[in-house]
Amino acid sequence: MNARILFALTALVVAPLPAQLARPNADGVSMGHIHLAVKDVDAHKQFWTATMGGTLVKSGPLEMIRFPGVFILLRQAEPSGAPAGSIVNHFGFVVKDMQASVAKWKQNHIKIEQGENPNQAYVTAPDDIRVEIFGDPSISTAILMNHIHFYPTDIHAMQGWYAKTFGGVAGTRARVARPGRIDSVDLPGVNLSFSQGEKALAPTKGRSLDHIGFEVKDLDAFVAKLQAQGIKLDVAPRMVPNSNLKIAFLTDPWGTYIELTQGLASAPAPPDSR
Repeated sequence: MNARILFALTALVVAPLPAQLARPNADGVSMGHIHLAVKDVDAHKQFWTATMGGTLVKSGPLEMIRFPGVFILLRQAEPSGAPAGSIVNHFGFVVKDMQASVAKWKQNHIKIEQGENPNQAYVTAPDDIRVEIFGDPSISTAILMNHIHFYPTDIHAMQGWYAKTFGGVAGTRARVARPGRIDSVDLPGVNLSFSQGEKALAPTKGRSLDHIGFEVKDLDAFVAKLQAQGIKLDVAPRMVPNSNLKIAFLTDPWGTYIELTQGLASAPAPPDSR
């Protein structure tokens, strides 16, 4: 079966949307989504479903690619550049069967970068979006959201800001490609990883990885807490038309555009959403 036919069959199965994000932390926060601004939405649908194993789902007017722990959202655009060169360099998943995954990517003619460690690789999605993959046979699903990787010039300032702002747990995680540890913040559903940047990098907005998103249990209360800390919003909380989804936007001090959502994983379509 060729890739075009496989994608057509995949696209026909638009699954209902069960809640599948991680349980929120004490601050009501968990990983939510990654929003890509891309030249060819259909090419990305094929990559994230047929190649990477995601599922096309709908929540009200939104169409998304669901993975355990995260949603990938797509918007047609002419991005100003790849994620590399911005403060968010890449994001990553864990797969249960690395050997089978690599074979599948090769069969689909996906660009793969693989070093000496057979349990780590990078694949490249359309629009030069690099995705890091680790192998871990102990996970309970075929693929699982793992991390978002930032390159700030001041690691500890960024690590502290994310821990305080979103109630994350600051610490380190093991490197996979070589010995050592990476400074990080753990939030439900994602590890935020911080490596040393050589210079201040571009903001994410307008690039092919336009923004990252966190799901928040009570958005209004969470926004009030941010404002009490002196954090300004780019977009105040508002409802998405024809849905039960509430959103807000802010930008971190390093240029990462962030969407806050309430109801992304479970907002049903209203009786008449057209």
